[in-house]
Amino acid sequence: MDRRRPRPHVRGVHRSDRLLLRGTGRRHRLSDRIAKTPAAGGAAGGGPRELAAWAPVGFPRFKSKHRTAPSCRFTTGAIRVESDRRHVTLPRLGTIRTGESTRELARHLERGTGRIMAATVRYEGGRWLVSFTCEIERAERVPARPAAVVGVDLGVKDLAVLSTGEVVPNPRHHTAALRELRRLGKELARRQGPRAPVGDRCEASARWHKTKAAFGRAHATVANRRRDGLHKLTSRLAAAYGTVVVEGLNVSGMPANRRPARAVADVGMGEVRRQLVYKTTWSWPTVGSPPARPARVAAR
Repeated sequence: MDRRRPRPHVRGVHRSDRLLLRGTGRRHRLSDRIAKTPAAGGAAGGGPRELAAWAPVGFPRFKSKHRTAPSCRFTTGAIRVESDRRHVTLPRLGTIRTGESTRELARHLERGTGRIMAATVRYEGGRWLVSFTCEIERAERVPARPAAVVGVDLGVKDLAVLSTGEVVPNPRHHTAALRELRRLGKELARRQGPRAPVGDRCEASARWHKTKAAFGRAHATVANRRRDGLHKLTSRLAAAYGTVVVEGLNVSGMPANRRPARAVADVGMGEVRRQLVYKTTWSWPTVGSPPARPARVAAR
């Protein structure tokens, strides 16, 4: 029996920016360097006394590396964005090239309107991502039509129907990728996984790990495409209208009906409202909801 002392697990705060780190093939080497850092609970530290003072620390809970994404959070040390806007410097990891430009964050740092508070490195969807928690001073923005009011009706057949008559089609990213997801799921089931048919644990094959990584990348692609479309829609609404009214729906209760559950989850109705709430706080418009009514999914 493994009697090693489990490491404490502490949840992080909201991450404002995520940048792709170049060199996804260096997963094992980068993960080994992360595991040795004090923030990850390595040999150099990671005990309860070194955790943040505000973080609630209870009884240590085991955190398996097989069921959680490898991540590490840095709050002290050299955390900066290099002047070429293609490299970031992190404690114990050094300078790492990014797959995306850091110009937006670099401009805030150069103007003095932003300050980096912490950085989190995370492996997700076959890629290493770095997230910066920052304090940003945003200038007050005025929408194109401050006195205009628009209502947003979310649905399944169409992603959104605006009170102006505009219809935003539903791209159905998950439905489009369902055939590939089913193929990868069946292929993963045929591989020798970490558990035998009788339930005993065994060594997973290399092909099982390869298929599992491809399965995760396929799901990450669907999530990224959905998130990108919702960001573009909510940013356009917040920048154009002074008041945005969103339909109040019981999104968490809709999946209880198994027939429309997949279609409802593919829309991301709760994400639309969440993005509108925080994006409208950056600018002048307001967001509201009409009187509550029974939530339902109706074909238009």
